[in-house]
Amino acid sequence: MNLWLAIGAVAVLSFTCKAFGPALLGGRALPPRARSVIALTAPALLAGFVVVDVLGHRWSGTDLTLVAGLGVVPLLVLRRAPLPVTLVAAVAVTALLRL
Repeated sequence: MNLWLAIGAVAVLSFTCKAFGPALLGGRALPPRARSVIALTAPALLAGFVVVDVLGHRWSGTDLTLVAGLGVVPLLVLRRAPLPVTLVAAVAVTALLRL
């Protein structure tokens, strides 16, 4: 439940930043570097929350099958596989290792 609250908080914070930014800056545009940092903040925080949730408290509750399934995702993303294929492959690897 805490993970979903954190995801919701990150989503609200990201929306708030994106909504109030133009209002505070008026017609001025942000520098490209600032725009790229703002765009990557929410995904980076979400990835951190997922890693902490998967690895457990102080990494004592680590499920290696789940870690292996998640390890397939970056490999397929780098090979430009479609998202549904990536998700099915991650689930399949996790399920096969749990047999």
